[in-house]
This record gives sequence, structure tokens and C-alpha cells, in this order.
Amino acid sequence: MKLPTDPAANLAALIRCPSVTPAEGGALAALETMLKPLGFAVERPVFSEDGTPDIENLYARRSGNGPHLMFAGHTDVVPVGDETAWTHPPFAAEIANGEMYGRGAVDMKGGIACFIAAVARHVEKAGGPKGSVSLLITGDEEGPAINGTVKLLEWAAGKGEKWDAAIVGEPTNPDTLGDMIKIGRRGSISGSVTVNGRQGHAAYPQLADNPVRGLVSLVDALLHPVFDKGTKDFQPTNLEVTSIDVGNPATNVIPAKATATFNIRFNDTWTAETIQAEIHNRLDQAAGRKKYRPGKKTPVDYELVWRDRPSHVFLTRDERLIETLSGSVKATVGRKPALSTSGGTSDARFIKDYCPVVEFGLVGQTMHMVDERVALADLETLTGIYQRFIEDWFGQDHAVG
Repeated sequence: MKLPTDPAANLAALIRCPSVTPAEGGALAALETMLKPLGFAVERPVFSEDGTPDIENLYARRSGNGPHLMFAGHTDVVPVGDETAWTHPPFAAEIANGEMYGRGAVDMKGGIACFIAAVARHVEKAGGPKGSVSLLITGDEEGPAINGTVKLLEWAAGKGEKWDAAIVGEPTNPDTLGDMIKIGRRGSISGSVTVNGRQGHAAYPQLADNPVRGLVSLVDALLHPVFDKGTKDFQPTNLEVTSIDVGNPATNVIPAKATATFNIRFNDTWTAETIQAEIHNRLDQAAGRKKYRPGKKTPVDYELVWRDRPSHVFLTRDERLIETLSGSVKATVGRKPALSTSGGTSDARFIKDYCPVVEFGLVGQTMHMVDERVALADLETLTGIYQRFIEDWFGQDHAVG
């Protein structure tokens, strides 16, 4: 049986599966077809929770005597948007000018396709690694991330699975393959502040209490002063107001309520708990200020609601994992990648609780865009990096977890 050594063929098979989150779309079935000839035992558990769609996931393991390496990723993709705006159909995997077009090409079916090809080439060349390799693949990364990686990790750990290291194949490179390895991520919390006022006529403000005035004071306190100046490994903490809404179509009516939604990305100066406490403190202090509410005797009446669960900041310190991957990149492309904690969150935030984890994948310039695409040359290069990493990491002496 022919092994899945060609990353372009692997990727084409995956792109042709319309796995727009939360649909499986045939992508996990395609993976199972690729993995079984390589000696992987494949399981596809489905997880559920009230109020969210059921999600099918995949866990595959090729067992051996030695350390255990996990590769993690997702086959679900974001919607294609206006399909007529695509130069090539988003689920056709067509090739033009040395690039393959399709939703998920870089985020992140391409990374999965390359890792499978790397394992297949290692099996073909050396019979496979002297240890265990597993793939932990969810269909819920682009969705609410409730019935995906979190539950898949718990399920696998409950069966006795333990891992010594993990790579998440997200597109980490900003410009060129080999630019960057992600060794950690900032934390993330979102919240909404609603100010309660008193509706009235804009010409008679003394009879009303404009909640927008109070909200301006609170938002100002969220934005100034800066939270910190950054740390050795992380950018400065940053808060962005992402929405302000009063639900008021009239121009001569003072609204009854005003709401601001925000997201804060925080570094290792803070924990989720301490940054939340800082936000509460800033809002409480600002509520009593009169700058935008002259003549008002009572503080701003506000409510703060934290949205979703926080993502915690983390930094991977496993030098063996980091240096081996850095060395594999340098040996393949001729330069050492930067080690970064920039960008948004990923499922690495869940994996960190089970084993050391880093992220490395394709160039992410077209992810989530119309005409998402990947250079065929990059697929070959990433496969080469993964293969070199597998050879080098399993070739070292490990204290098996």
C-alpha cells in the first residue's frame, strides 16, 4: 500500500472536505485513511455539551518503546465568505503558479498534511521512530473550543495517555517559513461593561442621566495608564475596546444604557485573577469621577460581566524541545527561527497542562482570507523540518514521562 508521503496530495484530500466548523465534512475520515497504513490506531470520540454542537474529534497513536510525541491541530475551518470572490473554488484544492488554493490550506490542514507526510517518510526510510507518536486533532478550534481539545485531552489522559512533548501545527511564520517558533502565549480575557442611566430628551439633560458620559469615564480608565511595559518574554499587556453600543437609533434621545465590550491580552506580570482585580479596581475608581458627569452626586452605576473563560498566560521552558525544533529549522532552511510569544491564543493553552508544547507551522499571511493558499515548496520544506525534528528528537536520550 502506498504511504501518504506527499504533503500536497495529503492536503488536497483534506481541503476537498468542507469541514466548516462545526461540521466534520469528511476530514477526519480522510485522516484515518492516511494514518492506518502507517500503523496508527485511530479513535474518533464525539463530545457534547448543552447549548453547543456535538463535535467529532480524532486521536491516533503509533506505539513504540520510547518517549511519546504529540502533534496537535484542527481540521475545522472558518467559513469561506463570498465564494464568488475566490479565484479558485475554496474546496477544490486547485493549483496555480505553484500554490494550492483552498480554505484551510495554511490554517491548518497544511500543517497536518506535512506532519503525516513526515511520519510516512520516516516510516519508509527507517521503519518509524523509536517511541510513540500521536495525533490529537479536533473539529472545534475555530468554534467555541468546548467539545474539542479540552475534552479530547481529558479523555486521552483518562485512558492512561501521557506525552513528553507536543507540537501544535498552527501557521506561526509571519513572512517566510522558518521565521518563528511560538514558545508561549499571552493570556486573554474578554468582558463587557454596561452603564445604567436614565433615558430622557437630549434638550433637557438635567432630567436624565446619560450613560454614555459614565461609560466614557470607565473606558478611559481601562485604557490609561498602561498596564505594564512588557517582560523579558512577552509584549506589554494591551486592552482593546472592541464594541460600544447604546442601541439607540434616535439622535434626540439620551439612552438608558450604554455598553462597551473589551478584550485584554496580558503577559506574565499578571494572572487571570490579578488582571481581573485590576480591571475592577480601575472601574470602581473611575465610577466616582465627575469629569464627564458634572453635577451628578452618585457614582456611575455599572455592571461588569466577564465573557467566556479566560485563557491563561504560559511559557514553555523545555530547552530540549525548543532547541531540537530550532535546530531542525536551521538545518532545513539555513537560519535559526525567532522564539516568540506574540499573536493570539491557540489550543496550546490547553496542552500546556499535560506536557511541554511549542507551535510551528506554515506562513500565515492568507489564513481566514479569500484565496487562502500555500506554496507547494513550503509544503515540502515544512515536511522536511518535521521529519528532521522527528529523527533528532527521538534520537536523543529521554526521561520518558
